[in-house]
Amino acid sequence: MANVVIVGAQWGDEGKGKIVDVLMQDLDWVVRYQGGSNAGHTVEIGAQRYALHLIPSGILRPDKTCVIGNGVVVDPQELVDEIARLAGAGIGVRGRLFVSDRAHMSLPCHKAVDAGSESRRRTGDKLGTTLRGIGPTYADKAARTGLRMGFLAGPNLAARLRARLEADLETLAAQGLPTFDLEASFAELCGAAEILRPHIVDTVPLLHRAMAEGKNILFEGAQGTMLDLDFGTYPFVTSSNSTAGGAATGTGVPPRRLDRVIGVIKAYTTRVGAGPFPTELNDDLGERLRQRGREFGTTTGRPRRCGWFDGVVARYSAMVNGIDEWALTKLDVLDGLPEIRIATSYRLDGRSMDTPPADAAAFARCEPVCESVPGWSAPTADVSRFEDLPEAARRYVRRLETLTGVPVRMLSVGPRRDRTIAVPAA
Repeated sequence: MANVVIVGAQWGDEGKGKIVDVLMQDLDWVVRYQGGSNAGHTVEIGAQRYALHLIPSGILRPDKTCVIGNGVVVDPQELVDEIARLAGAGIGVRGRLFVSDRAHMSLPCHKAVDAGSESRRRTGDKLGTTLRGIGPTYADKAARTGLRMGFLAGPNLAARLRARLEADLETLAAQGLPTFDLEASFAELCGAAEILRPHIVDTVPLLHRAMAEGKNILFEGAQGTMLDLDFGTYPFVTSSNSTAGGAATGTGVPPRRLDRVIGVIKAYTTRVGAGPFPTELNDDLGERLRQRGREFGTTTGRPRRCGWFDGVVARYSAMVNGIDEWALTKLDVLDGLPEIRIATSYRLDGRSMDTPPADAAAFARCEPVCESVPGWSAPTADVSRFEDLPEAARRYVRRLETLTGVPVRMLSVGPRRDRTIAVPAA
């Protein structure tokens, strides 16, 4: 399979965790390249459900090596807690989880700044942040004032860490922002350093050695294309590049070594938090999708906004990421609907739009131009071959291929690992 990039093609929550887990059967290494503990990847194996935030979901396969790349921002205590939860489920990480010494740390001050900044925004201006401190961590990285994970493995940790936390408290107090417990945070971070130190390495030569040995690597993104800092619905976006280009800058692997891009996309559309969403359904049908699809955030538990499949967003994602094929998820959630609608374009101030506008206010005024296709009544969750799907379901998949110009090669009809169907070429 060579080196594969997995990218979300909507507003996140597309089911990337499951797709990564399935693909890792045929790959050797997996590396997260951006985002932080604001991500939430869920995988179901049999009756067991795993929720991961920082560690790549490939960790669930015992013979795979996992890397947290330099483009990720890491909350040390969250990472320690995640390692402990995996250990409780009988999954060990020693010797197969590595964290870049260049990845920046999310510290208590970042969460305080995040919470304070969001609370000061007016209702219509709130971003819907997860309050995990991700944005402020990336801001410190850009301002060249952040601390990197290598700091935890460096000399004189206790004295240097205490000095930094004391300085952060002074800054928060001067800005009138919430503060944190110095001693508790100091003890927590020192304890996390002891646990994480064996995992912290320079991951750039590590990945290049793996490629030289012929290992195949999967590059796992968080969030989705429409939350990308540059290409998403700015300012209602995350603070990193969640598109395929981030796989190179977030790992130190050059672009020419990335062989294939798989876009993960739902059979309908969701988003969490504020921002434009042209196909949103604020009615009983939207609630039906939410309940049937279990559309509640893995990280925050917040209900996701739900709507019809947005072909404009899908085509744009294919363009920006260079997507070679789709992994289409949650087709089973549409079971039983007599009619399904698909947005094929937008109308903005009387004009037809085939791509999303850059301005969020203009995006919010876009009205979807939709076509209707027949639904299907037979359930799809127990189907294991594409040919055995209801005819209307097969036609729906093929219509999405035609609309986006990208073939569907993998189809998910349930959250479990074994509810995955290979899709033949049309």
